Amino acid sequence: MNIPEKTALVLSGGGARGAYAVGVVQAIVEILGLKATDRSPFQIYAGTSVGSINAAYLVANAHRGDLGVYRLREIWSQLGVNAHLQMRSEPTRLRGMSGTWFSRALLDSKPLQVLVRKNISFHDLHRNIDEGVVLANMVAAFNLGTSQTTIFSHVNPALNVRPSRDPSRVEVRGPLRPAHILASSAMPFIFPVQRIGESYFCDGGVRFNTPISPAIRAGAHKLVVISLKYEREDTEHADHLKQYPNVPFLAGRLLNALMLDPFEYDLDVLERFNRITEALEEALPPEELARVQQVMTETRGAPYRSLDKLVFSPSDDVGRLANEHLREHLATYKIGALPRFFLRKAATKDATWEADWATYLLFDGGYAEKLIDLGLRDGYAQKERIREFFRVVSPGDSNAGALVAS
Repeated sequence: MNIPEKTALVLSGGGARGAYAVGVVQAIVEILGLKATDRSPFQIYAGTSVGSINAAYLVANAHRGDLGVYRLREIWSQLGVNAHLQMRSEPTRLRGMSGTWFSRALLDSKPLQVLVRKNISFHDLHRNIDEGVVLANMVAAFNLGTSQTTIFSHVNPALNVRPSRDPSRVEVRGPLRPAHILASSAMPFIFPVQRIGESYFCDGGVRFNTPISPAIRAGAHKLVVISLKYEREDTEHADHLKQYPNVPFLAGRLLNALMLDPFEYDLDVLERFNRITEALEEALPPEELARVQQVMTETRGAPYRSLDKLVFSPSDDVGRLANEHLREHLATYKIGALPRFFLRKAATKDATWEADWATYLLFDGGYAEKLIDLGLRDGYAQKERIREFFRVVSPGDSNAGALVAS
């Protein structure tokens, strides 16, 4: 297949919600009719938190047209709450610095470490990038010492990535390792921060949950963006305001605000840039347009370009799905008292934002299957848009299902 344009896959963070993205990718693979022997539809991958885990797996399997997505689905479907919701057990967990209830993190990250190291072939990931099958894999993490977002980037030597002028972000080039993925996935207070070199890092979603701009600076012409945020009407849940918010309610609200809310702003900015670029291209003669683009390059490190985008986000309430799943399965979980307290609150009949907290940590294969199926349905709901976006030939053509040159 001839794919002259660079297409980026951008995966946002959101803990266990990341299973949704697997379903969307599966839908894209099936709609395009991609087989293992075909070429991957993406050349640039950018992810934060759980998005960095999914992205790293897909990059390691990018030599396959189907991206190994069915195996990724199996991995998610085999997750177990009893393993992933284990509290840290070392003596310092309760003693901390002051001898009181203080902890470096709530949960043990060892199951997540095993998941990453066992299921992602970093040898294949490095090979696919070095050989040009993938042009770039970019992972966002938050540097606790400098308060900067660090973009760990493994890029093909032939790729020119324009540096950012944003002082709150810094790029670090080099081969990606498990530590980079684990750093991007270290949700504050929940999983331990990761030390890389002389710095400590935590979840990139603290500042940069949907890394669209790194993909653009890597030369992407088109963007497939998968958000994990479900748009809920607050007016439907006004009853929560009649009483002081409980801890699970606050946890759900704060995690959404921290991890998911900035996504809409990023897309709004991208849409504004697209409209500005289109207006300038229509209104200005070539020499004046070139001057404008030169100024933009000098001030922000890259010119404005109009970018085609394809966006997915859950069409069903992932919190409701978590609530229903917990009400059926919570009694079977063998977990600590504190996780059980939060999950019990999320399993109550009228839980809404409390259930949102559970969506981040419910690493349960059955719940993951529900999210994957939701992503698959949402992907197929945009079937014609996907075919148009990837410029698939018409169904009546003998080459239907293959990607063609634009």
